[in-house]
Amino acid sequence: MSDSTDPGNEGGTTAEEIAGLVAAERTAGEYVDVAHEVPSTPGRVLPDLEGIPEAEQIPGAEWGSGDAAVAAAAQRAALTAGRNIGDTAPLPVPDDTANLRFGPTLHPACQPLLPLVGIWRGTGVFGNDPGVKDPQFGQQITIAHDGRPFLTYESVSWLLGPDGSVTGPGEREAGYWRPQPDGSIELLVAHAVGRVEVFYGQARSVASWALSTDVGWRTPTAPPVVGSTRLYGITPDGRLAYVEERAHSDIELSPHASAALDRIAG
Repeated sequence: MSDSTDPGNEGGTTAEEIAGLVAAERTAGEYVDVAHEVPSTPGRVLPDLEGIPEAEQIPGAEWGSGDAAVAAAAQRAALTAGRNIGDTAPLPVPDDTANLRFGPTLHPACQPLLPLVGIWRGTGVFGNDPGVKDPQFGQQITIAHDGRPFLTYESVSWLLGPDGSVTGPGEREAGYWRPQPDGSIELLVAHAVGRVEVFYGQARSVASWALSTDVGWRTPTAPPVVGSTRLYGITPDGRLAYVEERAHSDIELSPHASAALDRIAG
């Protein structure tokens, strides 16, 4: 809660910070004037804004009770503006790992899913038209763990043109594989387009898994998908392959996509 952006600062929340949170809560949802117009004074420099570019200052503003918070926020932004994902200090808990040689030991409950752990990348096609030979999308799937009895799952895809060039971003998914004591598997998947699905299934062999949706939820703007099945497997040449079928509100269960992805890490 401290204003400090030093990753090594582990100080607790101060009384002043708590008071600030209380004050912010009291004004939540209200329109609060942090500045009101007064006659402009040429060359006037606003107090407490040292180091903030003049272009970001409000000309002719008289600063009052909200000014310190505005100035502090601008100063914090100046310190963090050059940071991005991967630039922050490590978390105080084990990092996820997609390589069983590093990081926490795989939880015993996840042993039946061990072949899935890794980072996989490749191409796929939509539907099952046998005449389609050229890849229609690229995809990377990351399946990792942090030592607890579940695997994390993330899929990022991109669309490909007839010549193989990238034409834009594709679907994104995130979720968890959750093995159960009775040998069944739960797969929770959240889709960026506004759908959440809960799959149930089981291993077909030591290197293949079949799942189908039990529950699906979607927002009013999401595609009208009402059910799905997925079959995942590790091919003899070591790739992660899958086939997905989807049912829409007006279309019966039919092939949606399939892909074969090479292991690039793990």
